[in-house]
Amino acid sequence: MINWIQSLFQTQKTVIAPDMKKFLIVGLGNIGAEYSNTRHNIGFKIVDHLAKKENITFQTAKLGDITEFKTKGRTLLLLKPNTYMNLSGKAVKYWMEKENIEKENILIITDDLNLSFGTIRIKSKGSDGGHNGLKSIQALLNTAEYPRFRFGISDEFKKGKQVDYVLGEWNEEEKAKLTERLDIAAEIIYSFALAGLNNTMNEFNGK
Repeated sequence: MINWIQSLFQTQKTVIAPDMKKFLIVGLGNIGAEYSNTRHNIGFKIVDHLAKKENITFQTAKLGDITEFKTKGRTLLLLKPNTYMNLSGKAVKYWMEKENIEKENILIITDDLNLSFGTIRIKSKGSDGGHNGLKSIQALLNTAEYPRFRFGISDEFKKGKQVDYVLGEWNEEEKAKLTERLDIAAEIIYSFALAGLNNTMNEFNGK
């Protein structure tokens, strides 16, 4: 009886080590056709672009659309939360726990009003900057220390028009430049998984 109890206790205490070759790449955005081409949905657009390059498709699952691919021994899961922006943290936390991925191996992709169009900033931590998606993630993970990739959408809006601007569609000049920016964004994701965060920051910040 004692041996059985000891065995049960040991089984309950077993902790599975995180898979450090698995990465969760999260593009933030809002679901629905009315949001698909808006500035706020650049996170969705970037992971969609990468999925197209890899010839893979998203499947609807719990709290989001998800797909995955392997490259050079790494597994990359691409996630588009379907919780709407304000509750993005629910999807991030769920898939981190389900796939046993550490916060160092997640990359949150989001729009940023404080950066000029197409400007890239990759950081290991930081404030939410007033972004509701980042606020939700920080609250649910109980930390601001997780990698994030901010894509500049600029702040070319009149006073009181921020929401209209963020939820507005790209102008013609931005559309003309977007494909090249999306290609660079895909390179950043590959680099994050293969070369690490620090090398990626050194290589791409400011590009």
